[in-house]
Amino acid sequence: MKRLIMSALAIAAALIAPTAHADTFTYITYKPQGANDAHANSLQWLVDEFAKRTGGKHSIQVFWGGSVASVRETPEALASGAGDMGDIVTPYFPDQFPVNNAIGFFIPQPLDSRGVGEAMVEWYKKYPQFSEELAKHNLHAISFRPLESYGLLCKQPVSKMADLKGKRIRSYGFAYPALIEAMGATPVTVTTSDTYEALERSIIDCTPIGPALARGFKYDEVAKHYIEMPLGASFGHILAMNLDKYKAMDDKTRAVLDQLGKDYLVEYGNMLEADDARVRKLWKGDLGVDVTPFPAGELTALVKDPRVQAVRKEWEEKASATGLDVKAIVSKLKF
Repeated sequence: MKRLIMSALAIAAALIAPTAHADTFTYITYKPQGANDAHANSLQWLVDEFAKRTGGKHSIQVFWGGSVASVRETPEALASGAGDMGDIVTPYFPDQFPVNNAIGFFIPQPLDSRGVGEAMVEWYKKYPQFSEELAKHNLHAISFRPLESYGLLCKQPVSKMADLKGKRIRSYGFAYPALIEAMGATPVTVTTSDTYEALERSIIDCTPIGPALARGFKYDEVAKHYIEMPLGASFGHILAMNLDKYKAMDDKTRAVLDQLGKDYLVEYGNMLEADDARVRKLWKGDLGVDVTPFPAGELTALVKDPRVQAVRKEWEEKASATGLDVKAIVSKLKF
């Protein structure tokens, strides 16, 4: 895998060699450039702002669509220097980054996207264990990209928990498999890129997702029933950088990047909210996606399920071993 990544980066470097210079940083992402969603658009905003704020002295060259590394290869690619910056889809790595995956172990939880972003910023300031976990892998967090509040997108109407019994629901990480089993449904592990086909071919009946992402990946073309199940926002992505490259920056450029990371979180949140409103309007129109409320009390009852509680306890034990103030963190995530 390392050889493939390095070969891809060598090709990429050759492509940009005529215009590149020592201060051009590479950014690798699985997102397609034409996605036209908050993820892709906010990344382009970051790229443009970095060039602007450094007076054109520095730039970021983005390699879109997994052209250098796939979603699951990105942490290793960044750590090894096969890319300078990139998106780490945190829920895919609950064993590698358990501390940074705190929210991923607590689904459902009450925070929306902005709340999750604020929590991550607060935890990074208060608890060195978050950044130390990344540093062990030669990584540094530039910023955060919380996902939107999730519901369920299904192929058939769902209005209550009983309707989900026997359904096949897309799953990943630790919290979702236990929660889906507690629903009486079957968890099916499917990657983001394979979910469209899985829905289309009825390999799965539903997937946890939010409106903006559902439209971005076009899942709403093959599943027309969105259930407002209050799962809360998943943490989502760390905008990460190779730690050696970050330390090698001059002080002025590093300060620009640090401030840009803070501003990015705000700009991304604004884009995500606008995206959600836009998609919901499209759903009411030509896209024809039904939006159904869901009784929150039925989901609350599932939190008491032993399987769900076991996942939460597992995170608490791992986090406690690092010296984290587990009670303070968990208090924000009580559903």
